[in-house]
Amino acid sequence: MDEMTEVRALRAHAPVPDRARLAAGRALLTDAVRAGERRRAGWWRREFVIVAVVAAVTAVAVTAALLVGGGGTGRRVQPATPDLDLKGMSAHDFLERSADALEKQPTGTEPTGKQWICTSTAMKPGHGERSSVYWRRYDGELRAYHPADGDPELTVIPAHLRSQGPDDYDSPRDVYRFLAALPADGGGTLRALRKRNAVRDDGSQAWDDYAEISQLLKVDLVPPAGLASLYRALALLPGGSVTDHLVDTVTGRKAVALTYDITPVGTGKVSGTADSKAGGKAWGVAQTLIDPRTCHVVGWRTVVNGKVTIASERLTTAVVDKAGERP
Repeated sequence: MDEMTEVRALRAHAPVPDRARLAAGRALLTDAVRAGERRRAGWWRREFVIVAVVAAVTAVAVTAALLVGGGGTGRRVQPATPDLDLKGMSAHDFLERSADALEKQPTGTEPTGKQWICTSTAMKPGHGERSSVYWRRYDGELRAYHPADGDPELTVIPAHLRSQGPDDYDSPRDVYRFLAALPADGGGTLRALRKRNAVRDDGSQAWDDYAEISQLLKVDLVPPAGLASLYRALALLPGGSVTDHLVDTVTGRKAVALTYDITPVGTGKVSGTADSKAGGKAWGVAQTLIDPRTCHVVGWRTVVNGKVTIASERLTTAVVDKAGERP
Protein backbone atom coordinates (compact mmCIF):
# COMPACT_ATOMS: atom_id res chain seq x y z
CA MET A 1 0.00 0.00 0.00
CA ASP A 2 1.21 3.52 -0.79
CA GLU A 3 0.79 5.29 2.58
CA MET A 4 1.42 8.76 1.19
CA THR A 5 -1.32 8.33 -1.41
CA GLU A 6 -3.74 7.17 1.29
CA VAL A 7 -2.87 10.17 3.49
CA ARG A 8 -3.36 12.61 0.61
CA ALA A 9 -6.75 11.04 -0.14
CA LEU A 10 -7.85 11.33 3.48
CA ARG A 11 -6.75 14.97 3.65
CA ALA A 12 -7.85 16.02 0.16
CA HIS A 13 -10.55 18.26 1.61
CA ALA A 14 -8.17 20.14 3.89
CA PRO A 15 -7.53 23.76 2.84
CA VAL A 16 -4.00 25.00 2.19
CA PRO A 17 -2.77 27.06 5.18
CA ASP A 18 -2.58 30.78 4.42
CA ARG A 19 -1.09 33.65 6.40
CA ALA A 20 -4.33 34.42 8.19
CA ARG A 21 -4.81 30.84 9.41
CA LEU A 22 -1.18 30.62 10.52
CA ALA A 23 -1.23 34.00 12.32
CA ALA A 24 -2.36 32.66 15.70
CA GLY A 25 0.22 29.89 15.75
CA ARG A 26 2.93 32.26 14.59
CA ALA A 27 2.05 34.65 17.42
CA LEU A 28 2.35 31.85 19.98
CA LEU A 29 5.69 30.85 18.51
CA THR A 30 6.93 34.44 18.66
CA ASP A 31 5.87 34.74 22.31
CA ALA A 32 7.71 31.51 23.10
CA VAL A 33 10.86 32.81 21.45
CA ARG A 34 10.74 36.03 23.44
CA ALA A 35 10.07 34.16 26.69
CA GLY A 36 13.04 31.90 26.06
CA GLU A 37 15.52 34.65 25.19
CA ARG A 38 18.03 33.23 27.69
CA ARG A 39 18.17 30.08 25.58
CA ARG A 40 18.18 31.91 22.25
CA ALA A 41 21.23 30.24 20.73
CA GLY A 42 19.98 26.69 21.22
CA TRP A 43 16.40 27.66 20.33
CA TRP A 44 17.45 29.31 17.07
CA ARG A 45 19.18 26.20 15.78
CA ARG A 46 16.12 24.06 16.55
CA GLU A 47 13.72 26.58 15.03
CA PHE A 48 15.85 27.05 11.92
CA VAL A 49 15.76 23.31 11.22
CA ILE A 50 12.04 23.09 11.94
CA VAL A 51 11.26 26.05 9.67
CA ALA A 52 13.41 24.60 6.89
CA VAL A 53 11.59 21.26 7.08
CA VAL A 54 8.15 22.89 7.18
CA ALA A 55 9.05 25.12 4.23
CA ALA A 56 10.25 22.17 2.19
CA VAL A 57 7.16 20.08 2.94
CA THR A 58 4.86 23.00 2.18
CA ALA A 59 6.65 23.73 -1.08
CA VAL A 60 6.36 20.12 -2.24
CA ALA A 61 2.60 20.07 -1.79
CA VAL A 62 1.94 23.56 -3.12
CA THR A 63 4.37 23.43 -6.04
CA ALA A 64 3.16 20.02 -7.20
CA ALA A 65 -0.44 21.25 -7.14
CA LEU A 66 0.39 24.47 -8.99
CA LEU A 67 2.71 23.12 -11.65
CA VAL A 68 1.18 19.81 -12.67
CA GLY A 69 0.32 20.06 -16.37
CA GLY A 70 2.06 23.22 -16.72
CA GLY A 71 15.05 14.02 -7.35
CA GLY A 72 18.11 13.96 -7.99
CA THR A 73 20.40 10.98 -7.27
CA GLY A 74 23.37 12.94 -5.88
CA ARG A 75 25.32 12.04 -2.79
CA ARG A 76 22.43 13.09 -0.57
CA VAL A 77 19.00 11.50 -0.29
CA GLN A 78 16.45 13.69 -2.06
CA PRO A 79 12.65 13.74 -1.76
CA ALA A 80 10.66 12.78 -4.81
CA THR A 81 10.69 15.38 -7.55
CA PRO A 82 7.23 16.71 -8.46
CA ASP A 83 5.95 15.38 -11.77
CA LEU A 84 6.28 18.61 -13.74
CA ASP A 85 5.34 19.15 -17.33
CA LEU A 86 7.44 22.15 -18.37
CA LYS A 87 6.76 21.85 -22.08
CA GLY A 88 5.10 25.06 -23.26
CA MET A 89 5.34 26.73 -19.85
CA SER A 90 6.47 30.36 -19.95
CA ALA A 91 8.94 31.91 -17.56
CA HIS A 92 6.18 34.28 -16.44
CA ASP A 93 3.85 31.44 -15.45
CA PHE A 94 6.58 29.42 -13.73
CA LEU A 95 7.78 32.41 -11.69
CA GLU A 96 4.26 33.49 -10.71
CA ARG A 97 3.33 29.99 -9.58
CA SER A 98 6.61 29.64 -7.69
CA ALA A 99 5.91 32.99 -5.99
CA ASP A 100 2.48 31.72 -4.93
CA ALA A 101 4.13 28.71 -3.30
CA LEU A 102 6.79 30.82 -1.56
CA GLU A 103 4.22 33.13 -0.02
CA LYS A 104 2.75 30.16 1.83
CA GLN A 105 6.09 29.23 3.39
CA PRO A 106 6.79 30.34 6.98
CA THR A 107 9.55 32.79 7.84
CA GLY A 108 11.97 31.97 10.65
CA THR A 109 13.13 34.34 13.36
CA GLU A 110 15.67 36.87 12.13
CA PRO A 111 19.25 36.16 13.33
CA THR A 112 21.00 38.41 15.82
CA GLY A 113 23.78 40.70 14.61
CA LYS A 114 26.54 38.52 16.10
CA GLN A 115 25.32 35.27 14.57
CA TRP A 116 26.82 33.91 11.37
CA ILE A 117 25.43 32.74 8.04
CA CYS A 118 27.16 29.47 7.08
CA THR A 119 26.92 28.56 3.40
CA SER A 120 28.32 25.50 1.65
CA THR A 121 28.70 25.41 -2.12
CA ALA A 122 29.88 23.07 -4.86
CA MET A 123 31.39 24.01 -8.20
CA LYS A 124 32.22 22.08 -11.35
CA PRO A 125 34.57 24.24 -13.46
CA GLY A 126 35.34 22.26 -16.58
CA HIS A 127 36.83 19.08 -15.11
CA GLY A 128 36.47 17.95 -11.55
CA GLU A 129 34.35 19.16 -8.68
CA ARG A 130 35.22 21.16 -5.61
CA SER A 131 33.28 22.37 -2.61
CA SER A 132 33.73 25.16 -0.11
CA VAL A 133 32.20 26.57 3.05
CA TYR A 134 32.22 30.19 4.13
CA TRP A 135 30.74 32.28 6.93
CA ARG A 136 29.47 35.87 6.99
CA ARG A 137 28.49 37.57 10.24
CA TYR A 138 24.93 38.82 10.07
CA ASP A 139 25.90 42.40 10.96
CA GLY A 140 28.29 42.38 7.98
CA GLU A 141 31.45 43.21 9.92
CA LEU A 142 33.35 39.91 9.56
CA ARG A 143 33.69 36.98 7.21
CA ALA A 144 35.47 33.65 7.61
CA TYR A 145 36.70 30.77 5.48
CA HIS A 146 39.17 27.91 5.35
CA PRO A 147 42.29 28.87 3.32
CA ALA A 148 42.17 25.53 1.45
CA ASP A 149 39.91 22.50 1.12
CA GLY A 150 40.50 20.18 4.05
CA ASP A 151 42.46 22.80 6.00
CA PRO A 152 41.07 22.91 9.56
CA GLU A 153 42.49 26.40 10.14
CA LEU A 154 39.91 29.15 9.96
CA THR A 155 40.68 32.63 8.64
CA VAL A 156 38.51 35.44 10.04
CA ILE A 157 38.90 38.87 8.44
CA PRO A 158 36.96 42.15 8.32
CA ALA A 159 34.35 42.28 5.59
CA HIS A 160 34.74 45.06 3.03
CA LEU A 161 31.30 46.60 2.80
CA ARG A 162 29.99 48.68 -0.09
CA SER A 163 32.38 47.31 -2.69
CA GLN A 164 30.60 45.65 -5.60
CA GLY A 165 27.07 44.31 -5.29
CA PRO A 166 24.20 43.59 -2.88
CA ASP A 167 25.96 40.49 -1.59
CA ASP A 168 29.09 42.50 -0.77
CA TYR A 169 28.41 46.16 -0.12
CA ASP A 170 25.60 45.67 2.41
CA SER A 171 25.49 43.44 5.44
CA PRO A 172 23.36 40.28 5.29
CA ARG A 173 21.10 42.00 7.81
CA ASP A 174 20.53 45.06 5.59
CA VAL A 175 19.83 42.95 2.51
CA TYR A 176 17.52 40.58 4.41
CA ARG A 177 15.47 43.47 5.79
CA PHE A 178 15.32 45.15 2.39
CA LEU A 179 14.00 41.94 0.82
CA ALA A 180 11.52 41.38 3.64
CA ALA A 181 10.08 44.86 3.06
CA LEU A 182 9.59 44.50 -0.72
CA PRO A 183 6.04 45.00 -2.03
CA ALA A 184 4.08 41.84 -2.78
CA ASP A 185 3.47 42.81 -6.42
CA GLY A 186 6.04 42.71 -9.21
CA GLY A 187 5.52 46.30 -10.33
CA GLY A 188 6.02 47.67 -6.84
CA THR A 189 9.15 45.56 -6.41
CA LEU A 190 10.63 46.87 -9.66
CA ARG A 191 10.06 50.44 -8.47
CA ALA A 192 11.74 49.65 -5.13
CA LEU A 193 14.74 48.10 -6.90
CA ARG A 194 15.10 51.07 -9.25
CA LYS A 195 15.04 53.44 -6.29
CA ARG A 196 17.72 51.42 -4.51
CA ASN A 197 19.79 51.18 -7.73
CA ALA A 198 22.41 48.88 -6.22
CA VAL A 199 23.99 47.75 -9.50
CA ARG A 200 25.56 50.02 -12.10
CA ASP A 201 23.16 50.91 -14.91
CA ASP A 202 23.99 50.07 -18.53
CA GLY A 203 21.26 52.17 -20.12
CA SER A 204 18.64 49.52 -20.87
CA GLN A 205 15.88 49.51 -18.26
CA ALA A 206 15.19 45.81 -18.82
CA TRP A 207 18.86 44.93 -18.39
CA ASP A 208 19.24 47.15 -15.33
CA ASP A 209 16.21 45.51 -13.72
CA TYR A 210 17.52 42.06 -14.56
CA ALA A 211 20.96 42.87 -13.13
CA GLU A 212 19.44 44.09 -9.84
CA ILE A 213 17.28 40.98 -9.47
CA SER A 214 20.05 38.58 -10.50
CA GLN A 215 22.37 39.91 -7.80
CA LEU A 216 19.71 39.58 -5.12
CA LEU A 217 18.90 36.00 -6.18
CA LYS A 218 22.49 35.15 -5.18
CA VAL A 219 22.05 36.34 -1.60
CA ASP A 220 22.41 33.46 0.86
CA LEU A 221 19.67 34.29 3.36
CA VAL A 222 16.39 35.40 1.75
CA PRO A 223 12.93 35.47 3.39
CA PRO A 224 10.39 33.47 1.34
CA ALA A 225 8.09 36.46 0.83
CA GLY A 226 11.02 38.57 -0.39
CA LEU A 227 12.03 35.88 -2.88
CA ALA A 228 8.42 35.74 -4.07
CA SER A 229 8.55 39.50 -4.72
CA LEU A 230 11.74 39.10 -6.77
CA TYR A 231 10.13 36.33 -8.83
CA ARG A 232 7.05 38.47 -9.54
CA ALA A 233 9.27 41.35 -10.66
CA LEU A 234 11.38 39.05 -12.84
CA ALA A 235 8.21 37.65 -14.40
CA LEU A 236 7.44 41.13 -15.80
CA LEU A 237 10.73 41.36 -17.74
CA PRO A 238 10.95 40.34 -21.42
CA GLY A 239 13.12 37.55 -22.79
CA GLY A 240 12.55 34.89 -20.15
CA SER A 241 12.29 31.15 -20.81
CA VAL A 242 12.49 27.86 -18.94
CA THR A 243 13.87 24.57 -20.17
CA ASP A 244 11.21 22.03 -21.16
CA HIS A 245 12.74 19.47 -18.79
CA LEU A 246 14.43 19.35 -15.41
CA VAL A 247 18.22 19.64 -15.40
CA ASP A 248 20.90 18.38 -13.00
CA THR A 249 22.75 20.54 -10.52
CA VAL A 250 26.39 19.84 -9.63
CA THR A 251 25.39 17.16 -7.11
CA GLY A 252 22.58 15.69 -9.19
CA ARG A 253 19.57 17.48 -7.77
CA LYS A 254 16.80 18.16 -10.28
CA ALA A 255 16.08 21.81 -11.03
CA VAL A 256 14.29 24.10 -13.46
CA ALA A 257 16.71 26.14 -15.60
CA LEU A 258 15.64 29.76 -16.09
CA THR A 259 17.21 31.89 -18.85
CA TYR A 260 16.80 35.58 -19.72
CA ASP A 261 17.74 36.93 -23.14
CA ILE A 262 18.33 40.65 -22.51
CA THR A 263 20.99 42.70 -24.29
CA PRO A 264 22.79 45.54 -22.48
CA VAL A 265 22.89 48.83 -24.36
CA GLY A 266 26.03 49.55 -26.37
CA THR A 267 27.10 45.92 -26.82
CA GLY A 268 26.92 43.66 -29.82
CA LYS A 269 26.30 40.54 -27.79
CA VAL A 270 24.09 39.25 -25.04
CA SER A 271 26.18 39.52 -21.90
CA GLY A 272 26.16 35.92 -20.76
CA THR A 273 22.41 35.55 -20.81
CA ALA A 274 21.63 33.98 -24.18
CA ASP A 275 23.13 32.33 -27.23
CA SER A 276 24.94 34.75 -29.48
CA LYS A 277 28.03 34.83 -31.67
CA ALA A 278 30.76 37.43 -31.91
CA GLY A 279 33.73 36.85 -34.20
CA GLY A 280 32.58 33.28 -34.71
CA LYS A 281 32.78 32.50 -30.99
CA ALA A 282 29.66 31.39 -29.14
CA TRP A 283 28.69 33.19 -25.96
CA GLY A 284 27.30 31.12 -23.15
CA VAL A 285 23.78 30.78 -21.86
CA ALA A 286 23.70 31.82 -18.19
CA GLN A 287 20.96 29.98 -16.33
CA THR A 288 19.53 30.25 -12.82
CA LEU A 289 18.53 26.88 -11.33
CA ILE A 290 15.41 26.70 -9.17
CA ASP A 291 14.42 23.71 -7.04
CA PRO A 292 10.87 22.66 -8.04
CA ARG A 293 10.19 21.37 -4.50
CA THR A 294 11.15 24.41 -2.44
CA CYS A 295 11.05 27.05 -5.22
CA HIS A 296 14.36 28.46 -3.94
CA VAL A 297 17.40 29.19 -6.09
CA VAL A 298 19.88 26.33 -5.74
CA GLY A 299 22.47 27.04 -8.41
CA TRP A 300 23.70 28.57 -11.62
CA ARG A 301 25.34 27.24 -14.77
CA THR A 302 26.69 28.36 -18.13
CA VAL A 303 25.87 26.38 -21.25
CA VAL A 304 27.78 26.81 -24.53
CA ASN A 305 26.58 24.98 -27.64
CA GLY A 306 24.47 22.68 -25.49
CA LYS A 307 27.32 21.76 -23.12
CA VAL A 308 27.59 22.84 -19.48
CA THR A 309 30.98 24.55 -19.12
CA ILE A 310 30.73 25.72 -15.52
CA ALA A 311 28.18 25.17 -12.77
CA SER A 312 27.79 26.08 -9.13
CA GLU A 313 25.36 24.95 -6.49
CA ARG A 314 24.36 26.30 -3.10
CA LEU A 315 24.15 23.16 -0.98
CA THR A 316 23.11 24.51 2.42
CA THR A 317 22.57 27.80 4.21
CA ALA A 318 22.16 27.94 7.99
CA VAL A 319 22.47 30.31 10.92
CA VAL A 320 25.15 29.40 13.49
CA ASP A 321 26.53 31.08 16.60
CA LYS A 322 30.21 31.35 15.66
CA ALA A 323 32.53 31.23 12.68
CA GLY A 324 33.66 27.70 11.85
CA GLU A 325 30.51 26.12 13.25
CA ARG A 326 28.43 24.00 10.88
CA PRO A 327 24.77 23.01 11.18
